[in-house]
Amino acid sequence: MSHRAHWLAAASLLLLSGCGVGRSVGHELLGTSTATTSASRFGYAVADEPQAALVARQILNQGGNAADAAAAEGFALSVTLPSRAALGGGGACLVMMPGQDGKLAAPVELNFTAPAPAVSAGDRPAAVPAMARGLLALQAVYGRLPAASVIVPAEQLAGGGAQVSPALAADLAVVGNALTADPAAAAVFAPHGVPLQSGQEFTQPDLAATLEVLRTQGIAGFYAGPFAAKLALAATEAGGGFTTADLGRALPHILPAQSLSQDGDQVAALPQTASGVEALPASTGFIAVDKNGVTVACATSLNNLFGTGRVAPGTGILLAASPAHFPTPDLAAEIAYADGRFRAATTGTGQQEAHAAAAAGMQAALTGQPAQVPAPGRANIVSCPKGVPGGEASCTASADPRGQGLAIGGR
Repeated sequence: MSHRAHWLAAASLLLLSGCGVGRSVGHELLGTSTATTSASRFGYAVADEPQAALVARQILNQGGNAADAAAAEGFALSVTLPSRAALGGGGACLVMMPGQDGKLAAPVELNFTAPAPAVSAGDRPAAVPAMARGLLALQAVYGRLPAASVIVPAEQLAGGGAQVSPALAADLAVVGNALTADPAAAAVFAPHGVPLQSGQEFTQPDLAATLEVLRTQGIAGFYAGPFAAKLALAATEAGGGFTTADLGRALPHILPAQSLSQDGDQVAALPQTASGVEALPASTGFIAVDKNGVTVACATSLNNLFGTGRVAPGTGILLAASPAHFPTPDLAAEIAYADGRFRAATTGTGQQEAHAAAAAGMQAALTGQPAQVPAPGRANIVSCPKGVPGGEASCTASADPRGQGLAIGGR
């Protein structure tokens, strides 16, 4: 079955609310040839922004596992969809790996949400950046490639130029004009005084240099020493107000994942926020699955669309909004498994409907029956009804057809 047929088969599981099914997103969106992205190894990658999904697929083809692919996917999103996944933000992932018996064990939650600083300061309080630490923790604990390999694609996209995808263009259409008030943000997102449009190429040399620091010096070089001092000073200049001590305290945590039984499957999920706020912050989701059924499903946020709307000068890092001043986003992802095999994974976005979207996607994946995703919710899915390892031929994947993402995989 072709990648396109896989996409259509999985997308057909969703009965979408609103104005109906949008156009599908294929290789042609970014001018990438099918040969460049064909799957030499089994595995799937899904993201709300196509260039990031292609990066994850590339990592799988290079022999990386799902943790390597998801880490690379997250770093790529920090370049191509910084409105929802910048290095200044954070997120959470569900991770399912083999246990000592070789069978897939229950998923764990890797939480790297961006915390508030110890003392809020500045006219636009920022969260403490946690994204880099979280993604590198994911790769270090669960991946198998050299850490630098998951950063290089993002560094190349930032320095060599990425295309403005419809996903980023849609976010810029909402708040792009506000970004022109910050010189560092305007230089990236509105270089001629007008927000970037879909299909344009844009470069982020300062962000590329920051990713180079991360690639060559690792976590220690990013969260301590000269670069950390530079970042804290730049954040203060941008009105963010966190310190090097705050950076040292922004640590990820690995926790047992919440799970429940659902028609013979176990379904693990990221916890739902207790916030009663009606309009929660925007988020984005991404998934990677490899030939052994190793699965990572993540959601990230800047606690506001484009966070504070300001870039820390000289670093290229878009600063997330402090959770002390903004609602906690709903980070929604689920993984289903049974008998030591992977069955399905979903992510959900759409502010207050994010968890409902992930749950609806999971229902569709496990039952094969249509499930309604409430607007503004969006669900991305990887589904393997016969399980992986063993039932690879049964797998399909889809990016929500009303969104602007990409699902790619197979063999």
